[in-house]
Amino acid sequence: MSSWTLKSIPPHDWFLCLDIESYFDHEHEPEKVFEEGFTRPIPIGDTDVIVTIFFNGDPENPEFHIESAETLSKNEISEANKSLAKILGTDMDIRPLYDQAKDDPVLGDKLTDLYGLKRMTRANLFEDILYRIVQMQMNHKPTAKKMMFKIREAYGAALMLGKKSLPAWPRPHQLMKADPANIRKLGPTLRKGQYLVGLANDIVAGNVDMNHLMTCGPKEFYDEITSIRGIGPTSGQDLMMMRGRTDAVFPSNKKSGEEKGLRRWIIWSYGEDPHNTSEDRFQKLIRNWKDYEAAGLEFLYVNYVLKEKEEQAKK
Repeated sequence: MSSWTLKSIPPHDWFLCLDIESYFDHEHEPEKVFEEGFTRPIPIGDTDVIVTIFFNGDPENPEFHIESAETLSKNEISEANKSLAKILGTDMDIRPLYDQAKDDPVLGDKLTDLYGLKRMTRANLFEDILYRIVQMQMNHKPTAKKMMFKIREAYGAALMLGKKSLPAWPRPHQLMKADPANIRKLGPTLRKGQYLVGLANDIVAGNVDMNHLMTCGPKEFYDEITSIRGIGPTSGQDLMMMRGRTDAVFPSNKKSGEEKGLRRWIIWSYGEDPHNTSEDRFQKLIRNWKDYEAAGLEFLYVNYVLKEKEEQAKK
């Protein structure tokens, strides 16, 4: 057994994430995480290991205690921490956003209400893309999560958590030989199966570089990710939010004169017309977001989710 501590740049209140179902996968029950920890498989080199994560509950001195039934070397723990840092957002420093956007008419109050929020993602960009493709155009997200879990069972490494099986996420080399028709039997459409297998093959062939996509600038990321078959403008913008970085761009994506995607939502949040807002005006609206566009948007997203839950509870 191995255990270690992973520190996060404050402020970080990970417990805020427990209310956001999209952060979690099919096997997770967020309401139990507070006491039982957050358990999931993570890639370490060529192997996959199940870890359980516990948060100390202190936004100003945030630490995560990590446990694994496996005996891991220092190098393996270091590799595990790379995945954990992306999942949890521990390396993101959003302190400047609190200062530069404290008086922003849209972000100001949300920075206070959701103090310490950092977005959760999956262990690497490939996992993020797989799930994004599976859940595209599906309104019932639990079903999409179940489909993704079935794909993990079929193509990922089989791991054991006590007496139960917990499949790892498939690697590109595991998914590249899959038959899209067999993926169709697991729930996703045939076309989505083709997108998944095609991406896996492109990564193995060197046509798509995940490391480059993680480190390049936001505009370059957007241009390259939307060139991948199956990733449109909206998906490309969403995936930009999942890199464990604070920065992002929100390119205009008009169809029939109507703005689409994240840009539309941001402009609407400022009380203006998304379909008739110039680039110059848009940049003025988000001037307080500079270099923290991805982090800023997450405050809008989580606030929206929580407000929706409040409305549902009243009905």
